[in-house]
Order: sequence, then structure tokens, then C-alpha cells
Amino acid sequence: MFGKKNKIQFNNHIDTLIGVDTTINGDVSFKGGLRVDGHIIGNVIACNAEQSTLVLSNEGSITGQIKVTNIIINGTVTGPIYAQGYLELQAKAQVYGDIHYGSLEIHLGASVEGKMIHQNKLNSENNLTSEKVITLIPSTPDNQQMATENKSYS
Repeated sequence: MFGKKNKIQFNNHIDTLIGVDTTINGDVSFKGGLRVDGHIIGNVIACNAEQSTLVLSNEGSITGQIKVTNIIINGTVTGPIYAQGYLELQAKAQVYGDIHYGSLEIHLGASVEGKMIHQNKLNSENNLTSEKVITLIPSTPDNQQMATENKSYS
């Protein structure tokens, strides 16, 4: 009757830390786990896609493309995100860009300005495009009126 939820298992070991007072201008490549409390202006790409985890704290920011299997965001991202595995947007997360994800968890308070595209892992390996697109609209009075006028259901 009550099914056992399959909790996503991912690398919770942090190998690299970018501190609060650190700003990196350029691309960052890493293996294992990366925690960002500072700021990165450049792309963040995991070398070992199967075992990679990125944690972005509420004080951190990334301006650029992110390609990591499992991602937890509580800071600001400006640019596209590609999370083949798990993506968690915590309460203070602000994302300005499209999100491609395998599994998604969004906490109350997180905001996204861009498309959210679900990707089937099997199809992404075969380069097929089986996507579910969700567009989130910021909750300003003008956008709320537009959202109620332009409702469409698939």
C-alpha cells in the first residue's frame, strides 16, 4: 500500500571548496564533490559525470554553464544548468537560465526564470529528444495577469 521511496544516492563527499571570499574568473573542471561558497564567472563542468556533485551555498554564485550529474543550489546561477541525475533547488536558490534535469526537487522560495526541461537519461544517452518543458513565470502582478490569460494544458 505504501511504497518505499527510492532516495537518490549521490556523492556527498566534498573534495574541493571555493571559499566565501574567493572569486574565480574562468572555467572550473572537477572530479567528485565541489562546494561553492564564493563566486565563479565561467563554466563549471564535472570530469567524471557519473559520480559528480555540486553544492552552491546561499552566499555563492555561478555565472556560466553548469554540467554536473547531481546539483544542490541555494545561491544564484546565471546560465544553463545540465543535471543528468538529481537537482535540488533550495529556498534561497535563484536561477536565471534553462534547466535540464533528470530528477527535481524544489523548495518553497526558490525561483527560476527560464525553461525547466526534463530529460530521460536513456534518451539523452541516445541523443533523442524526449523532453517535458515547464516554463515558470515570476510572480509580479503583470505576469500573474498574463499567466491567467495564457493558460494551456497538455
